[in-house]
Amino acid sequence: MAPDPPPLEAAVRPTLALPAPRLGEVVGCALTLLVETFQHTGSFKFRAAYNVARSVPQPRILTASSGNFGQALAFACRLLGKGCTVVMPATSARVKVDAVRGHGARVDLLDTREKSRAARVAELAAEDPEAYVASAYDDPLVIAGNASLGREIAALGGFDDVVVPVGGGGLSAGIAVGLRAGGSAALLWGAEPALANDAARSLAAGEIVRNEVEPPTLADGARTLSLGRHNWEILRTALAGIVEVPEERIAEGVRRLFLDANLKAEPTGALAVGALLESPARFAGRRVAAVVSGGNVDPALYRDLLA
Repeated sequence: MAPDPPPLEAAVRPTLALPAPRLGEVVGCALTLLVETFQHTGSFKFRAAYNVARSVPQPRILTASSGNFGQALAFACRLLGKGCTVVMPATSARVKVDAVRGHGARVDLLDTREKSRAARVAELAAEDPEAYVASAYDDPLVIAGNASLGREIAALGGFDDVVVPVGGGGLSAGIAVGLRAGGSAALLWGAEPALANDAARSLAAGEIVRNEVEPPTLADGARTLSLGRHNWEILRTALAGIVEVPEERIAEGVRRLFLDANLKAEPTGALAVGALLESPARFAGRRVAAVVSGGNVDPALYRDLLA
């Protein structure tokens, strides 16, 4: 009999808690960066992907992803001996498409102007009814996987605020669950692109508000149509608020992480720092943890952002 695969806590790399005094001076707070760029496959998504792949009995898994979840799920499935197909927009960063394929998964490229990711996944699921369809964010197994980061943050202690990127809500909901389980009293703030502010509008409306089309933000990990239903039920009460981050602040966040902390981050990964740059008065003088969620950025885009 084959041994059970390692539990989640043994499979993930603990987050890097990096004090950032120089960047903290810029934004006016005592800043610690919680860096997931050194996680397996370069982003926090491995936490969720591994938990999904380990928890479901199906031998094959289908998902849709702009890149990071696809990479993470492909790698997790390879580790666990499962098949994986990832539906990706044709506009996905080439580095992410190549990485998904490099981990042994099948990539199904899609023109999202002609067909939605969900519609294409549904077609593939009908062709392969034995496969598990995994959402990159709207899945209790995803939330449970990401809660591991929240527990790590709670164990570090000493923070007044935790700022986290928000797309579909899988990371922020998971961190909320983990912080609560770890007994942390830190306030949880979302950082969302102003061009993709459906979560902020949802909080204001008291119900899920959807984007009409995938928002054209630099932060490709936040190009979601709406928060997930499971995520919303947590975030509607767990978030202290959301900072809407303009595109120029996202780009500045990428540059600041490189120049002031010697870190490479993708635009979505820089959202929390962009939120601090956009709204410094909100966090002035406080002990702030900013989640740098990933570093998988297309080299040409990264060059342009730094320039």
